[in-house]
Amino acid sequence: MTVSATRPVVAGVDASAASFAAIRWAANEARLRDTTLRLLHACFVEDAAARDDGELLLEHVHRRLRRSAEVAREWAPGVRVETVVRLGLAVDLLLAESADAALVVLGSHGLGGLRGALIGSVALRVAAGAACPVVVVPGHRPARGGPIVVGLDLSASSEHALGFALEQAATTGAPVHVVHAWHTGDGGTEQADLTARLASWVRKYPDLAITAHAVRDRSPSWALANAVPDARLIVVGTRGRGPVAGGLLGSTGNALLAHAPCPVAVVH
Repeated sequence: MTVSATRPVVAGVDASAASFAAIRWAANEARLRDTTLRLLHACFVEDAAARDDGELLLEHVHRRLRRSAEVAREWAPGVRVETVVRLGLAVDLLLAESADAALVVLGSHGLGGLRGALIGSVALRVAAGAACPVVVVPGHRPARGGPIVVGLDLSASSEHALGFALEQAATTGAPVHVVHAWHTGDGGTEQADLTARLASWVRKYPDLAITAHAVRDRSPSWALANAVPDARLIVVGTRGRGPVAGGLLGSTGNALLAHAPCPVAVVH
């Protein structure tokens, strides 16, 4: 067991449907890692009237956490679950949790209202600033059982993303499909360079099915989201000229987190 495997998987809890999708994904991940699932509910009270109804609010929060824990145990029997209620802003609390977590898992909507590619939402800010990988899970979309897709460019964070994807594949037995999006240059050279970059990883994981494709596409998010028809997870880094370059996460990262048909992992 690695050091990170002893750290908890942290899932944000709120009232959204995407929150329950995230809880299910996180519960399965915690069971695979043989670690604890920590369900975190952030309470932020702005007005005095709500503060006066503190007991009622806390009962509502604890009821939601109990239901979330039930969902986790139903989905991943045997998983260890702990529930935590903290007062404060969700972004601040989740970023603090990320320092000692193996993963932070969030729904694509909720916990502050990620709507489309709204910059400043909790999911985007946590994905950009967390100290551990962050997985954003879309609601209302069935789980898919295809390969893990990972974006690879010239950045260090994309190399970390590749390592994360291969570790996930080693745990789940899923194949890995590596995508490098390019739009200037020679396709044959790009494909040869990609294959060469992967050689050491293929030797490290000889039992994994690893494929790679250099795709001519000006939109890395489109290339990743459409690389395979049934990807179970898309993994990207946070910096570089490729999948999530510049800014908070960049337009490509925003697009993936908002519109990808499967969970997206952001790795620093």
